[in-house]
Amino acid sequence: MQLYKLIPHDTKINFVGNRWYMYSLSILLTVVSVLAFIFHGLNFGIDFRGGFIMEIRTQQKAELGELREKLTKLNIGEIYLQEFGSNKDVLVRIPSSSETQNEQNASLEKVKEALGDNVEYRKIEKIGPKVGSELVYNAILAIIISLLAILMYVWIRFEWQFSVCGIIALAHDCIVLMGLYSICHYFEFNVNSIVALLMTACYSIHDTVVVFDRIREDMRSYRNLTVAELLNKAINETLSRTILTSLTTILSLLALCLFGGKVIFDFCFPILCGLTFGTFSSICISAPLLLGTGIRMDGKDLELGLDKIK
Repeated sequence: MQLYKLIPHDTKINFVGNRWYMYSLSILLTVVSVLAFIFHGLNFGIDFRGGFIMEIRTQQKAELGELREKLTKLNIGEIYLQEFGSNKDVLVRIPSSSETQNEQNASLEKVKEALGDNVEYRKIEKIGPKVGSELVYNAILAIIISLLAILMYVWIRFEWQFSVCGIIALAHDCIVLMGLYSICHYFEFNVNSIVALLMTACYSIHDTVVVFDRIREDMRSYRNLTVAELLNKAINETLSRTILTSLTTILSLLALCLFGGKVIFDFCFPILCGLTFGTFSSICISAPLLLGTGIRMDGKDLELGLDKIK
């Protein structure tokens, strides 16, 4: 019984020959993302710019949809509701939209008035800018440490050339995803955004390692092939696996985005975009970059063979 294949086994797409088109697209996305970050900044959420966190308990089962509708009418910024503990406990996050203490207190009173008297306030806590700056520092540190750990892992498992190319692709994915947050201020940059960045990095390096593993196997099995031919062969051989794996994940995330409501959409859509960037970089960026790193086999330089793939 022959299984259905989305990508034919004998696919021979010339990824290396068309690498400059893919590099150009990657550079364009990176430059736009960096410029957007410099001139447009990020729409920081309450975790980073401060605000109030309220823990409330309702007398009946908490209806988050009704509560969210009431608080949205106040026009005091994006308010997040999260059920925790029992179905009567709700965590309310109110971002700081002004500088003065009086206006912040006035916003808090509006929220209390909208929630009504049938709500028990179990905790009201203010998050100041100092906490926000510490979270920004810890978030950046977490991403840097993660990238360095991935760099060391790929270096130990393969060679330094593979490690450098893999980390360039990862940095590309993270920068472009940050650019998405910067361009689309609809999405707040909060703790969930750090999760999206780390998930993008992990998913991207997973796909990249699969391609690198096939390159190393083909280098041992096809010693008469040039570097360009080896890279094209390995990418095409793993293309079906990469596309199918990414497609199933993307379809799942797409369903959550379409039918999961606003809160789920705000969390899943950046991850969906990040996985798309990661799939693109693992196929079109990380492997073709090896062409200029001087990879060797058994201590011998391999012929590039660019003239054979045009």
